[in-house]
Amino acid sequence: MNSQKPTALNLQPTFGFGDRLGGATPGHIAALRHAGGDIRAIFAQQSIREMARTNREPHQVMQDAADALAAADYEQPWGSDADHLKTQLDVDRMMQAGFTFFTIDPSDHVDQQADNYSAEQVRERYRRREWVNEYADQVVDLPDGNTLTLDPDGLERAAVKYAAAIDHAIKLGLHIQRAAEQMGRKCEIELSVDETSQPTKLLEHYVIADQLRRAGVGLVSLAPRFIGELEKGIDFIGDVAAFEASVAQHAAIAQKLGPYKLSLHSGSDKLSIYPAFAQATSGLFHVKTAGTSYLEALRVVARRDETLFRRIVSFSRDRYEIDRATYHVHATLNDAPPEADVADIKELESHYLELWDEVEPGKGFTKPGRQILHCTFGSVVTEADLGPGLSACLHRHPDTYLELLDEHFGRHLRALS
Repeated sequence: MNSQKPTALNLQPTFGFGDRLGGATPGHIAALRHAGGDIRAIFAQQSIREMARTNREPHQVMQDAADALAAADYEQPWGSDADHLKTQLDVDRMMQAGFTFFTIDPSDHVDQQADNYSAEQVRERYRRREWVNEYADQVVDLPDGNTLTLDPDGLERAAVKYAAAIDHAIKLGLHIQRAAEQMGRKCEIELSVDETSQPTKLLEHYVIADQLRRAGVGLVSLAPRFIGELEKGIDFIGDVAAFEASVAQHAAIAQKLGPYKLSLHSGSDKLSIYPAFAQATSGLFHVKTAGTSYLEALRVVARRDETLFRRIVSFSRDRYEIDRATYHVHATLNDAPPEADVADIKELESHYLELWDEVEPGKGFTKPGRQILHCTFGSVVTEADLGPGLSACLHRHPDTYLELLDEHFGRHLRALS
């Protein structure tokens, strides 16, 4: 096997290392090697949106990962995630670049207000779906000994909310499978329904997954919108015990209809729920991270080029209200001070990136200042001076970047093992 080519990882537990800048893979490899365990890595992971914001192309993302793996003599199987795909054109671009794991994002076709509609409003918006009548009043026996009742009212609301998204996901999933077959390649499909304002109900999960299964779209993983808050760049907000119980219920459906893995999106820094997530899924999980590697790159800058870090903080504050529009985050500019008000660089790093020695054991970062830097990555990377300055700093200090990523992701991987 050529270890510099991605492959399907099937139902093994997997961890996605998003790398927006193209130089983080050596640190990811180090963390994986030092952590041990049986978690497989998805090293090349990027969405079309992220590539547009960083001026990268699919083949660059793949090549950066492959070159780092070759340099490290990495011999284990690894995957590559074409993340948040919405169109057939997106699929084709990523397929041509050699990606093997395709994440379908049908969020544009979800009625985000459906959970708040009255019964009358649901009836007004409902368009007949054969599966509503077919599922009505079924009682599904689940592997954990529980049952799931598919009530007609819940099914009609699910149709209003998800019917168009299901249709889109089936169309895109079949296209992915045909394209892979034509190229003589194996592919894996993940469905993401996590980008909604309300948690995914068990009935909704069942209907969505079963409709894809019946249409012939095979899933390796599905990302529900879990209970609690999974915001970018910070730890889980919510009741961990309730989260674990809810995940276990979703895992029973995944076992019934698959089996397929449950996927935790916005998964970086969620250390407080990792043990619960691994336990509730019985190891059938995928965790997806992205922006946290960029934040560790900024930590390199904070420690090696204070002037540049201060400029990035100031610029990010100016861009935050614009760039946060596509993210679900709660941070405001009042949650972290302007860089000019903080003389000590270590204190400034603490406000905007947080420090592990400030964090309670078993927990991840919680300071909202991280979100200001997280959401503005595209603006920083493409800014005429800041982008090249960031790249130059990382190029001058590769050992620092590797060490920080090794420590950062080592904590993640050990918490999941």
